[in-house]
Formats: sequence, C-alpha cells, structure tokens
Amino acid sequence: MTDISTEFPGREASRRDKPLASRFYLAAWRWHFYAGLYVAPFLLMLAVTGLIMLYTMVFDGRDGEKITVEPGQAVAALSLQADAALAAVPGSELVEWIGPMDARGVSVFRVSQGDAQTMVAVDPYRTEVVETWNRQAGWYDFANDIHGSLLIGDLGDRLIEIAAGFGIVLVITGLYMWLPRRGQDWRSVLVPAVFARGRERWKSLHRSVGFYVAILLVAFLISGMSWTGIWGDRFVQAWSTFPAAKWDNVPLSDKTHAAMNHGATKDVPWALEKTPMPESGSEVAIEARSAGMNPDVGAIAALGRDLGLEGRFRINYPAGDAGVWTLSQDSMSFDSTDPMVDRTVHVDRFTGNILADVGFADYSLPGKAMAVGVALHEGTAGWWNVALNTVFCLSVIFLSVSGIVMWWMRRPSQAVRLAAPPRGAEMPLWKGAAIVMVLVSLMFPLVGLTLIVVLALDALVIQRIGPLRRLVS
Repeated sequence: MTDISTEFPGREASRRDKPLASRFYLAAWRWHFYAGLYVAPFLLMLAVTGLIMLYTMVFDGRDGEKITVEPGQAVAALSLQADAALAAVPGSELVEWIGPMDARGVSVFRVSQGDAQTMVAVDPYRTEVVETWNRQAGWYDFANDIHGSLLIGDLGDRLIEIAAGFGIVLVITGLYMWLPRRGQDWRSVLVPAVFARGRERWKSLHRSVGFYVAILLVAFLISGMSWTGIWGDRFVQAWSTFPAAKWDNVPLSDKTHAAMNHGATKDVPWALEKTPMPESGSEVAIEARSAGMNPDVGAIAALGRDLGLEGRFRINYPAGDAGVWTLSQDSMSFDSTDPMVDRTVHVDRFTGNILADVGFADYSLPGKAMAVGVALHEGTAGWWNVALNTVFCLSVIFLSVSGIVMWWMRRPSQAVRLAAPPRGAEMPLWKGAAIVMVLVSLMFPLVGLTLIVVLALDALVIQRIGPLRRLVS
C-alpha cells in the first residue's frame, strides 16, 4: 500500500517547513477527503436512481405516454372517456386528465379513492379502458422516492440536502487540487494517463473525469437542492416564487399549487409551488373564447387548444366548491421538450372564464433557471439530453468508486485508521481554508450547521481522545 508520506515526503517533519502552496494543498485535500466520505454514498445513490428514472421514462414512460392504440375514425367526446375511467374504478372521483402525445396515444385519467391514486388509460377512439395502475407502484416512482427522501421522509430529504451542499465543497476543493502544479501543464488534467500504473492511473482518471463534469455536477446539485425542504422550500422558493398579486386581485385559496403534486412526484413547476391557487366564483376574470358556463372537461380541453396548447397537456379537475380547472403544459412533467413553452392556466369552474395565465416569461429569473435546469436534470429536452445525462451519471459513479479505490490503495496496510490527509494544526493557512469552506457551506443552512458540529466535535472530542485521534489521522 502507498503511505501518505510517499506523496508528501517528510510528513513527520514540521509542516511549517513546507511551501505555502503545499500547505494549502494539504488543507484542501483534507476537506476534499472528509467531504467525500459523506458525499460519495449519496452521489452513488443519486446517480443510480437517476439512471433508473431516466430509462424508465425513455422505455416505459411515467404517465402512460408509451401506451399506444390503433387510431380510429374519430376521437370520442372527452366526457365519455372520463365516464369509462370512472367506471373502471368504482367509487372514485376524477382528479386529472393527461392528453395523448399523438394520434396513437391514450387518454390517461387520474382518479382517487381517498388517498389511493389510480391511473386509467382509455382508448380515445373506442372509450375502452386499456390499462390501470397505481401511480406510486412503478419503478419510476420507487426510484424517485429513494432519490428524493431515501424512503424515510423528511429525514432523508435533510440528509440528501447536506450531501448536496458538501458535494459543492467537494467540487471546489477538487478543482483547486486538480490545477496543474510542479511543472505540470493542462494536458495532465485534460488527458488522463490511462497507461500509468496503480494509484497514479486511478488518480489521473479521477482528476480528468472530475474536471470535465465539475460544472454539470454543480448545476445538478443546485437544481436538486432547490426542491429540498430547507434551502429550497424555505429560502430559495420563498423569494423566487411567482407572485399571486399579479392576478389582478382574484380571490385566493388557502391551498398552494403544491397541492396538485402527488407524493414525491412533482407535477407543478418549481416557480409556482408556493403560489396560492385562485378560487372560482368571482367577477374578476378574462372572458374566454370557449368553455362557457359550467364547462365540462371537453370544453376546458377545447379552451386549451384555443389558447395554443399543442401536443400533450393536462387538465386538473376543480377540488372543492371553489376549486378551479387548471390547464398545464410543462417539460418537467414530460409534456414537451422545451421548458420555454411552459404554461399554467386557471379557469373559473362556474363561468369558464380565465382567472390566471402564467407562462415561462412570467417566472422570476431563478424560476426560469429552474424550469430549464429541471428539464435538463430529468433528461426531458430530447435524446441528446438522455445521452448527456447517461454519461454524466456514469461519470459520477466512476468518481465515487475511484475515490474509494484511491483511499484503499493509499491507506497504511498495518493500521486501523481512516488515513486522512495531514491535519492543518501546524499550518497557518489551514485556518484560511476553513474560513473559505465555512462561508461556502453557510450559503446552505443545513450544511453550515453540520460543518460547525463536525468542527466542534473534532476540536473538543476527537483531538482530546488518543484512540479517536489516531483513527482519523
């Protein structure tokens, strides 16, 4: 095995004798090492579940978009299709209609029985039920639940949020460590030394792959963190959400748009999740060209076509006496491949008039960034996006595994310890590095809190107890 001293000769000598660059490198390396210990398992999980969701979407679809029928002479009335869906699940009520992708696609209705949500695929020409399934029973939903919460709810969400924040620390320290030094040039970073031996080959591959995916990894981590419960929900979304005040004083419900989500599956654009829903029954509305008084689902679908919604879009049924019809089309739900055509329209259930019409252009700058970022994150922007995400996820898996392999090859063979890079206790610059990392981490509250706890534990407990100090040395 390779000992640390072989890479940094004279480790046992006073670290004050080392050049400043080497001392700063050691500090960055130690941060990189400890961040990696926590982050690597989560990155592996996120990459694997991300691939499962990506290819489930490609080959099987999330909401029945891959189910096909033989086109007939004419499409049946949407109300008749809805009746067929209700009959398939006795005692249920209609929640949502998802239109077909093309002439061979099916109409998909979501119906509910209490907390149970069932998807019903209906042949739009013959009003025959083609397939039914529990919305949360598929591989996509299972992988999505792991991806977002580890199947343990809020605790899992918080653990993943911490890992994502430390993942950014990992990227920053890694980029610093990968800068060419000691007579190296950029070729050593851009071109891996595949013909090197042992740990040097692993190190070169880890450095080159990490360099190429660094920016994309940060983008994925930030877009993912924007859905989390603390940094996303209470900080970023709180000041980036679409303001309902732009709806000309339309009466607002106590419910927000997030009420239209279902479990871990996100159906509502990020920029609208915390925006209150409008209510039906007011005189403040835009008269629509179609729909009319007491519209049914067919009239609302016709209104959507009049408004320019092409291809697949969705209709959420009114919830409660003052609920509204909601037309929506967004790339996050795989309705389109272009996030810039995202649109959400609320319609009064009594008059058929439009209460609110929100498009991509109405989002705040963070909202627009998230609309594009989530589409790229989910791989819904086209086949090139699927290919890019596949390479990215495989790269993340490689980085996690290669980091573990390099540690295993470097650790002392006869010692039971983590074999962490040298501690900066005698290095003036380690404090500066710590301050930089604290400032970066405090941008994300849970990460900052975790970092403070870890630093306090190290200073007050680990460094005062000999066996623990030797274990992490």
